[in-house]
Amino acid sequence: MSKEQSVIVWSKEGCHYCAEVKGFLDENQIVYQTVDVTHHDDRRDILEAKYGVRHVPVVEIGENHVYKGITKVGLQYVQEELAAVKK
Repeated sequence: MSKEQSVIVWSKEGCHYCAEVKGFLDENQIVYQTVDVTHHDDRRDILEAKYGVRHVPVVEIGENHVYKGITKVGLQYVQEELAAVKK
C-alpha cells in the first residue's frame, strides 16, 4: 500500500469478525486506526449515514480523505480490496 493509503477499522469489543480483520492487518503489517463503537451509538449512526449499515466490522480503505467502505462481513472482502489497491 502506498504511504497515502489509510485503513480504518470500525469495531466493537468481543466481535470475533473484528478481531479476525485486525489480526490479518497486524500479520501483514498494515497500519490501521480503530473506531470503537462498543458504547457509542452515535458512531453507529455515522456508519448508517455513510454506508447504510449499523454492524461491524466495517473497514474503510482510502487516501486523501476519500474512502471505500467494506461492509460485507468476511475477511475475503478486505483481502480483495487490499489486493486491488496494491495494483
